[in-house]
Amino acid sequence: MRPTPRKAIVARLLSVAALAAVCLPSAPAAAAPHAAPAAAAACTPAQVVTNGGFESGTSPWTQSSTSVITNRSGQSAHGGSSFAWLDGVGSTHTDTLSQSVTIPSGCSSASLTFWLHIDTAETTSSTAYDKLTAKIGSTTLATYSNLNKASGYAQKSFDVSAFAGQTVTVAFTGTEDSSLQTSFVLDDIALSTSGDTTPPADSVRTPAAPAYTVSLSSNTSGTVWTGHESATFTNASSTALSEVYLRLWDNYHGTCTAPPITVSNVTGGTAGALSVACTALKITLASPLAQGQSTSVGFDLGITVPSGADRFGYDGAFSFIGNALPVLAVKDGAGWHLDPYTNNGESFYSLAADFKVTLDHPTSLLVPATGTSVDTPGSSGRTVTTATASKVRDFAWAAGPFTKISGTSPAGTAVNVYSVSGISSANAQSMLTTAKSAVDAHAARFGAYPYGELDAVIDNNFWFGGMEYPGFVLDLVSTTALTHEIGHQWFYGIVGDDEYNSPWLDEAFTDYATDLAQNKTGASCWNSVSWASSAEKITNSMAYWDAHSSRYSTVIYGYGKCTLHDLRRLLGDTAMAKLLKDYATSHWYGVSTTAEFKAAAQAATTTDLTSFWTTHRIEG
Repeated sequence: MRPTPRKAIVARLLSVAALAAVCLPSAPAAAAPHAAPAAAAACTPAQVVTNGGFESGTSPWTQSSTSVITNRSGQSAHGGSSFAWLDGVGSTHTDTLSQSVTIPSGCSSASLTFWLHIDTAETTSSTAYDKLTAKIGSTTLATYSNLNKASGYAQKSFDVSAFAGQTVTVAFTGTEDSSLQTSFVLDDIALSTSGDTTPPADSVRTPAAPAYTVSLSSNTSGTVWTGHESATFTNASSTALSEVYLRLWDNYHGTCTAPPITVSNVTGGTAGALSVACTALKITLASPLAQGQSTSVGFDLGITVPSGADRFGYDGAFSFIGNALPVLAVKDGAGWHLDPYTNNGESFYSLAADFKVTLDHPTSLLVPATGTSVDTPGSSGRTVTTATASKVRDFAWAAGPFTKISGTSPAGTAVNVYSVSGISSANAQSMLTTAKSAVDAHAARFGAYPYGELDAVIDNNFWFGGMEYPGFVLDLVSTTALTHEIGHQWFYGIVGDDEYNSPWLDEAFTDYATDLAQNKTGASCWNSVSWASSAEKITNSMAYWDAHSSRYSTVIYGYGKCTLHDLRRLLGDTAMAKLLKDYATSHWYGVSTTAEFKAAAQAATTTDLTSFWTTHRIEG
């Protein structure tokens, strides 16, 4: 993704001078060995919330006022005599209740439960005037309101296994508006861990070789899609696989009570509770899957596109549908990767997969999509677009009355530009010319583009600048941004990475590739580096950058690509060109890590690079 100043982080894509094109030999290099996984921690089942029934006073809870934890009349406890009573004032008011807990690592299950009673004087059946939010760390688990009133207590349960090994705060915040009370009453709060040690004994990434088959039908505007998805996969790990997780990324764009992505009628396993702000769904398999065995899960799928010119949203008659298809999370020696969604960059981490996606839609809508598409007549006034894609990490599409122009790059890649209304024909043609040039420039440096056609969807209302998907990009009218997003076809698309924990591996490498494609040298760009703190490093994760968002673009894009320019100057143009093409070849459809790139770079020179990595703050 190329962020824009509207996001308060300025991409440094236009700040360096010209670079002559370099020749990149194509001989492959051996992949660097995987690092040995850390020993898995043993699970000690525990209940880690203290005084969850409030029968031992207020410690260690932190409450906004002394009246929150109480046994006063007007409400009653679920068990015992005490409870937590948030709000119930009947005027503008906020109450909070929180406790810091440490969730032990090595357990297969961690579950937060609490009992909740809601009563209210509000009479509306449609407006949430008063609200209670439940959070763990920075992740919102659920939001309740006066609309959820009930006569008694109901138990709420959330899978918080993703927070194993962390110290986090469990917090509840209740807010009331100016009139008519709503009482949120909590009791018997618990966070229990159990199960045997679950991370694989090896660093193999699993579930492997995923294949997705999807059939969806849209409403007349292309904003609602319903149908079915199935996922077939193989357990590559020596440890039996008893569950999988689906990432429902776009639930970030809604609420847990009204999620834009819904999964129901699961087959091949049993669905658990949504977790990680409803972006992860655990499916316990019907039976454990041994190494080398394959199975499938299936489910009905509903997608409701929200309003907004976003990577998942609609802008007038035009819908953009990125990250909407549930995909399998990755498990390796560190366990399941269930990181939260970030709107500051990307969280997406998935293995290369095959997709066959059938989209039934009104004929008036054009539907550009990942992969190679074939249109056939559907029922009256409708068209069926069937898109197939091999070895891609996710799948995206758009729908709307786009204006489409097409061409073929000199090297033979079919390129389509889809423009929303308001994009001039001259600008659309300029973007087509840019796309044809960029795809060939990147292919010459890193390896032939493997995805058949390339679709670029252009809308100047995108707040985020540009966004990459396999064979499909969203962008503004911008030569630099489009060259950047097309560069992501190689760095994240072909050479994958864990985008949440190692964002520099796709953004810095793609920005460097953009400079090369635009004949920019990055001369002296490292001279402008000024670190904000000792904790600031190019290899920091999105957890750090979400807390320091104003520095994300400067460091990841700017300092990141300057590091690669400096490495090129140290190794020499020819050696650097060979390093990157060989590295792409050895990680083709695989996953890159910082340690592997550092090892490959070191193997390309007799110079000890230790001080180089230290100076440029590349750790890992």
